Amino acid sequence: MKNKNILVVGGSSGIGLELVKQLASDNQLFVLGRNQAPLAGLDVHFISHDVTDGTDLDSSTLPERLDGFVYCPGSINLRPFKGIKPEVFQQDMEVNAFGAVRTLQKIAPLLMNSSEASIVFFSTVAVQTGMPFHSSIAMAKGALEGLTRSLAAEWAPKVRVNSIALSLVDTPLAAKFTNNADKLEKANARHPLGRMGSAADAAQMTVFLLSEKSSWMTGQILHLDGGIGNLKT
Repeated sequence: MKNKNILVVGGSSGIGLELVKQLASDNQLFVLGRNQAPLAGLDVHFISHDVTDGTDLDSSTLPERLDGFVYCPGSINLRPFKGIKPEVFQQDMEVNAFGAVRTLQKIAPLLMNSSEASIVFFSTVAVQTGMPFHSSIAMAKGALEGLTRSLAAEWAPKVRVNSIALSLVDTPLAAKFTNNADKLEKANARHPLGRMGSAADAAQMTVFLLSEKSSWMTGQILHLDGGIGNLKT
């Protein structure tokens, strides 16, 4: 028997796909996304949906109870502030924050039907640690961190809400920053632990936050960043 009903948004690539692989054998997974092909062979329920196009999610495709919700969509637009058009800021907000809000408002009753629901978002270390060229993504993820704390307070003790603040992780989204040996070496060297993150690193932390092992944790922004956010070496 599958342990929990978990909805993963953006589960067909990068961290989301790795998370689905780690969870699929023991849980009933519902994967919201635009591309089903990478999920071939995995025991999941795929729901075709784009969270950024403004259309409502048909919650009738989901079970009456959701025990976990993970929102994986993200963006990495690193540019000087003066060169970022307002519509880019808007797009980053749509992908990283508003998409999560729209989905959550549709599935909130399903989460409330669980006795142990857990929500996990992904933020960036750049929200806490000021970094040049990160204004758009830091603003969008900062909004998501605010949502994390607000919902954790509003929905306690029924639903736990936490975020993982990441540094650069080796995923297709980050490929343009690591697509040759020199870039990869520099990306690794920037981190005190000597390497950039992997999708498995992020997925393992997410599994922990969805589990009973983190049952006394909510409203937290957990930094999973190879030490780059707090250490100078």
